[in-house]
Amino acid sequence: MPTRRSFIVSAAALAGLSHIGVRAQTGAWPNRPIKLIVPFPPGGGNDTMARLLSERLPAVLGQPVVVENKAGAGGNIGTDFVAKQPPDGYNLLLSSVNHVVNPNFFAKLPFDPLKDFEPISLIASIPFALTVNAATPVKTMTEFVAMARAKPGSVTYGTVGIGSVFHLAAEQLKTMAGIDMLHVPYKGSAPLVLALVANEITCTIGAVNSLLPHIRSGRLRPIAVASLTRTAMLPDIPTMAEAGPLPGYEIDVWFGVLAPFGTPRPIVDRLTAEVNKIMRDPQVIAEKLTPLGFESKGTTPARYMEVMKADLARYAKIAKDANIKME
Repeated sequence: MPTRRSFIVSAAALAGLSHIGVRAQTGAWPNRPIKLIVPFPPGGGNDTMARLLSERLPAVLGQPVVVENKAGAGGNIGTDFVAKQPPDGYNLLLSSVNHVVNPNFFAKLPFDPLKDFEPISLIASIPFALTVNAATPVKTMTEFVAMARAKPGSVTYGTVGIGSVFHLAAEQLKTMAGIDMLHVPYKGSAPLVLALVANEITCTIGAVNSLLPHIRSGRLRPIAVASLTRTAMLPDIPTMAEAGPLPGYEIDVWFGVLAPFGTPRPIVDRLTAEVNKIMRDPQVIAEKLTPLGFESKGTTPARYMEVMKADLARYAKIAKDANIKME
């Protein structure tokens, strides 16, 4: 009959073998193709970043990285898919700020945006800017606020839909500046930008990369940048905090890579290191990011989690203060 001591020794031996097995499995990663899930249709910012990584990562990982678009429900379908995959490093999510905005507009999500994921790295961002048609007779933030206060509700702002970051950005401005503006939602950035160029709406707080060609042509005029710091794409344009002054005003549209919760730390660390090397590569920045209006990031997993937690709380407050509800 085995003694208690022999049982303990056997259990310890099994635990050791199990640990060796895990190390061996982790050491062999990756030994098959990796899927990078984009929770939106092809062509958007998530898709652009995913395809950049899928071009560069195979050379350093030794396996193909396949981009797979799983669109629907504002990004929730693809996100839920990754949340429910085995935490083995073979299914990753190309996430964006929608990851922490969506919980405010869906009664019940099938996943937890923080607890069900392991952050890899925050990889890039797109600056937003309050922009008006060039025919609009305002050039500064002070003049814009004065115009909106003079005729409450007469200033119209365009967005890509209710509950979008564009919408939250404008509602945050309304609350902080004490102004009233009329919301005009569009089905995507393209019709929104066309409407602003045609002077059908007064303004938008929108992505600089889609507005920049018309800003350079003189048809649109940027008033203030929505981030906490100025952007190299519009170096002479002040931030909302500077120009308002609206201290603390910030809309940061970011992209990052997430893995299912429980992904082994060696895999997370390897992915973080390789992804950050790509995003910090001067050639990638000059040829792939800057021309498309992206600003390079590259962070630790801990920093990415900090950003997600802070933005989850911040956008929840904006939505609550503005009483925004999905229609």
